[in-house]
Amino acid sequence: MKVISNTEFGGERPLFESHGLRLENVTIHAGESALKECSDIEAINCRFEGNYPFWHVHGFVIDRCFFDVGGRSALWYSDHLKMTRTRIDAPKMFREMHDIEIEDVEMTDADEVFWRCNRLNIKNLKLHEGTYPFMFCNDLYIDGLESDSKYVFQYVKNMELHHAKITTKDALWESENVTIYDSELNGEYLGWHSRNLRLVRCRISGTQPLCYAENLLLEDCIMADDCDLAFEYSSVQATVNSHIHSVKNPRSGRIAARSFGKIILDENIKAPADCKIELLG
Repeated sequence: MKVISNTEFGGERPLFESHGLRLENVTIHAGESALKECSDIEAINCRFEGNYPFWHVHGFVIDRCFFDVGGRSALWYSDHLKMTRTRIDAPKMFREMHDIEIEDVEMTDADEVFWRCNRLNIKNLKLHEGTYPFMFCNDLYIDGLESDSKYVFQYVKNMELHHAKITTKDALWESENVTIYDSELNGEYLGWHSRNLRLVRCRISGTQPLCYAENLLLEDCIMADDCDLAFEYSSVQATVNSHIHSVKNPRSGRIAARSFGKIILDENIKAPADCKIELLG
């Protein structure tokens, strides 16, 4: 493997079609497509300031690097990436990619990141600001996530998530086959139109959660006082170890909680309209 260290590049495609290359303490200044159409690349303790540095790259490692604001849209149409101990200040990262490993990464502008990506294995990721992270992603395993981005995990399929703290709005809309363990989910309109969403030992807050859901499952969860008008038109099996402020027109299944505030079953309820609402024994 060729090694380039302690130098700088700029302009258009300075390392185009490089293969078997290790960069150490390298700065990529303003310009475009520094490492386009490359393979077997390692970037260690590098700084990326220009646009689109990693497009159509196959097999690469990024460790202890920094992506400046100018390095937007840095990782697209690539695969087999391992990224560790890296900070990203630029938006629109990770598009149309697959086979991604991430550990100890922070993204300060998580706008439109991780779109249409498949097979992600993530540990200790922080997302700040921005909208729609993880849109249309498939096959995710995440252990350790902090996010205050809006509209997270929309149209996601086949995800297992552990130890997350998510503060958002409209999370998990149209998601399918998602299981979340031991997490805190804060925000409005959680999980609407989801299919096969399972929440285990989670704390949920925010208005009108978990409506229009199909085959929704809650196990040993807690719902905060602001969880009003929950489960509207959902098919649900729920065990909630707390009070539920209000429930509105669940379609079918069973909801068991420590206590209930208002239970609304009106003329707008949808068939089969046979959901059992019970106190935990």
